[in-house]
Amino acid sequence: MSRVCEICGKGPSVGNVVVRKGSPKYKGGIGLHTTGITKRRFLPNLQSVRTVDANGNTKRMTVCTRCIKNGKVAKAK
Repeated sequence: MSRVCEICGKGPSVGNVVVRKGSPKYKGGIGLHTTGITKRRFLPNLQSVRTVDANGNTKRMTVCTRCIKNGKVAKAK
């Protein structure tokens, strides 16, 4: 299962984990120093939902919670 919403196409995005050492200047220190940066992934909140398509057939889709909340998915009963 890919980590992509089948409706809006939202997928994983990337960012950084920044590790800092030291005491901030406003607390009387000499400032924060970056000691390490590593990559990380932000994954979308995907749910497997039973939906109804245009012909009235039931189908299982992988959809993000924003699409479910906005009513872009017709849930099966």
